[in-house]
This record gives sequence, structure tokens and C-alpha cells, in this order.
Amino acid sequence: MNPRQSDAETLLTPSEVAALFRVDPKTVTRWAKAGKISSIRTLGGHRRYRESEVKKLLHGVPGQRDAEA
Repeated sequence: MNPRQSDAETLLTPSEVAALFRVDPKTVTRWAKAGKISSIRTLGGHRRYRESEVKKLLHGVPGQRDAEA
């Protein structure tokens, strides 16, 4: 069993996260590089985002959504 990721954890692509926040996928990548959201790298080097963390940010952690506006 992988200690870093549970079997039930859903990962989202940058495009899926961008659609939720109504921003460009490159903006999501910039947020990850700036440390505003954590990402997981696939074996191919692509970024994936934890759905649980994205939902927390989307539903009102102060200051996160307004930072890029």
C-alpha cells in the first residue's frame, strides 16, 4: 500500500481544476509553483491535484480565490 495516496483519493487534471475555478490551466500550474495548491507528479511528469484540497479552496478558504483575480 502506498502511504502517500489512499485508494479512494481522486486526482484532478489541471484542466479539471481550471474549469472549477474558471481560469486557464496555466494559472493552476502557476498556483502550484507558487505553493498556493499542492500537486502530485505522475510518472510522466504531469501535475495532478487532490480533489479534496481543491474543493476546500473552492468552498471558501479566505484569500485563495481572490489572489489571482
